[in-house]
Amino acid sequence: MGRTVTLVLVDGAGDVLGALPPFDVALPWWQEIADVVEAARTRHGVGVTVLRLLAAGEAAPPGGPVSYLAQVCEPVGAPLTPYDPGTDQSPLRAPWAVPGGPAASLRWALSRLGRDDVVAAQQRTWNLSSIWRLDAGGVPVAWLKQVPAFFAHEAPLLRLVAEAAPELVPEVLAADGAGRSLLAHVPGEDRYGAEAWFCAQVARDFHPVQVHFTGRVSELLAAGVPDRRWNHNRLAQVAAPWRDTVEGLDELMEELPARLAAIDACGLPDTLVHGDLHPGNVRESAAGRVILDWGDAAVANPAYDILRLTQDLPEAEAAALIGEWARWWRKAAPGCDAETAAALIRPVAELRAAAVYQDFLDQIEESERPYHEADVPERLAAAVSAARL
Repeated sequence: MGRTVTLVLVDGAGDVLGALPPFDVALPWWQEIADVVEAARTRHGVGVTVLRLLAAGEAAPPGGPVSYLAQVCEPVGAPLTPYDPGTDQSPLRAPWAVPGGPAASLRWALSRLGRDDVVAAQQRTWNLSSIWRLDAGGVPVAWLKQVPAFFAHEAPLLRLVAEAAPELVPEVLAADGAGRSLLAHVPGEDRYGAEAWFCAQVARDFHPVQVHFTGRVSELLAAGVPDRRWNHNRLAQVAAPWRDTVEGLDELMEELPARLAAIDACGLPDTLVHGDLHPGNVRESAAGRVILDWGDAAVANPAYDILRLTQDLPEAEAAALIGEWARWWRKAAPGCDAETAAALIRPVAELRAAAVYQDFLDQIEESERPYHEADVPERLAAAVSAARL
């Protein structure tokens, strides 16, 4: 299912010009913008920079009807429909979601890249990031990534991980400390849907990094990496509005303190957790594998990552890889019972995911909330299911 897109156009001052006729694009993911920009150019002869989501249909993402606000820098020859944006001035609006915002970030990136032969292509924009590909001679050379304040730890973390495993992370060419980063291009293919053998390679790549940071948690925290070690109060706060509507959630929250204590007793040390370690966030080339998108990274239990990495594998293959991972941890932390920890932490991982999504909702503007509104109750329900396995 693709998207039916309506672009509401504004000029550089933010004055609304009107809406283009709706058009269809194949990719259903609301945050993916490259095909929207291309369709506006080829179908309507309009060059646009997409700023943010305005509205979406009743269905949760992906797909369906969506409308975006987009800036133009030249006169528009296509017919436009009048559009009243109201008086929406959210204090939570991202700096790249306002007229002139993307252009300012591109000027920053290009000045640091120090080249005058670069063409910028918008790839993604939503409440969690704005991403531009920077090409020279038709070949990608770098990427501009801008993230909100709650992900601003990503660039300093990449530099910290590069000290231990430089081949495993993108090179940070520049960062402004406020969410903008200029990253060297990483060649290769994102490995969505990869098989168990590839997931095992990723696990082997990342395990030494996690062992490295078991004794350096203070360095991670000093770099701004969020501390997501057990926070029963936060999990309880997120679950509270749903305890009467998500069947079994009340019972899970009642037994949660005992479950957390049992996980602690397994002796698995806290360390760096990527937070979203699925194969699609790993790019592979002949040179090896590079792990991308570290915004969800935190200090936490390493079992979170192996569960995410094996989430889409057949049950037997997932169990085998978790068993191998547990053997690695028994060598790194003698006496620990990593396999039991991973089994016990499954529902906690889902509760943690619900809390992360609630954090997003608490920090983004109203029009962007459809991206995540369904995620909190879905993850809470998944936590109950995981506890019953």
